[in-house]
Amino acid sequence: MKSSIAYDENNHFPLENIPFGAFKTAQGSTHCCSRIGDKVIDLAVLFNKFDGPLFKTLTENVFDQPNLNKFAALGKDFRLEARETLQKMFAEGAPAVDAAALVDASEANLVIPVFIRDYTDFYSSKNHAYNVGVMFRGPENALQPNWVHIPVGYHGRASSIVVDGTPIVRPKGQTTTDGKTPEWGASKRLDFELEMGTVLSHGNEHGKPIKIDNARDHIFGFTMLNDWSSRDIQKWEYVPLGPFLAKNFASTISPWIVTPEALSPFKIALPAQDPGVLPYLQDKDLSSYDLTLDVSIKTPTMDQWHSLSKSNMKYLYYSVAQTIAHHSVTGCNMDTGDMLGSGTISGPEKSGYGSMLELCWGGKEVIALPNGEERKFLLDGDEVNMTASAKGNGFTIGFGNCSGKITPALDDSHFF
Repeated sequence: MKSSIAYDENNHFPLENIPFGAFKTAQGSTHCCSRIGDKVIDLAVLFNKFDGPLFKTLTENVFDQPNLNKFAALGKDFRLEARETLQKMFAEGAPAVDAAALVDASEANLVIPVFIRDYTDFYSSKNHAYNVGVMFRGPENALQPNWVHIPVGYHGRASSIVVDGTPIVRPKGQTTTDGKTPEWGASKRLDFELEMGTVLSHGNEHGKPIKIDNARDHIFGFTMLNDWSSRDIQKWEYVPLGPFLAKNFASTISPWIVTPEALSPFKIALPAQDPGVLPYLQDKDLSSYDLTLDVSIKTPTMDQWHSLSKSNMKYLYYSVAQTIAHHSVTGCNMDTGDMLGSGTISGPEKSGYGSMLELCWGGKEVIALPNGEERKFLLDGDEVNMTASAKGNGFTIGFGNCSGKITPALDDSHFF
């Protein structure tokens, strides 16, 4: 595809992508948007140009909204029509669009793209689960007996999900040195987790589960996700109910939601699951995407980003469809904008581990940086950025940045 907007083949946002997001206009209102090359496209301004048969039935500008929820809730067919309309509108040789609809990406104030009513984080990477299990239980008991039978997950905190570029305040809380006595203070083991987030277009009626064969129809798109984690707070609190404060202080997402249609050329089969899973989890299309995931760091003394890890979405054990089916199997009702995290996605080698916990092997090793610094966990002033991308024939599909900078913990006067 050739576009009327110029970009090179490494740009994350070619005409083949057409992601969706939201931004604050110069006038202070929030509109839904898309992006091609280095131009953010104000969809609210162009709404009347969406003249397909489905959009013609609408009586409300679904893009003149503070988020994508109304548009997403219309479902897959509307999303496909919007995508096709934009590809025609910005094809090479197409009539020029209203200049007011185009904003330089460097000047666009992007915001959280959807209202996330609820957030659940899974634990879907076998490599990551095995690594963590080896650290804490040894190789013989690395995976809990249930892990190969259910997509393990926990309820996250939607209210503290933030968009790319938002500073992350180092959390304070209870930790322990001896495993018996609590200590108060700032987390000393602050970590990132390299994940993908799945955003739902619509949910299900309370009491009626989503069958796995229908699960993918509920997907609006995908986003990068950094599930920031405090390992020392987690160590003290997680027995018996799992993580709580260690993960509720912040999760960062990229501002763009990339659709399943944009990722379809990169679909890849996942390995057969052994042992087999129960019928409600049996996915006839057990698949993921061949997406390269990168996590980089820049410390206060570094001028350039340094890549810490390169993983891939193909290293998931459970498919996204399986996590949706499992989440709803009890009749739990889900809704537009709900987000499901994949859990940390780690590759089979150390160069692909998706957390500092793994890279420093629980604090036993150091992570050497090119400027001579060393890290085990994140220090104040460190910046972390995550990207996801896939190379096509002359184009790249990507998500933009998912970044955050660690700022110092608040002083105790804020707590007591």
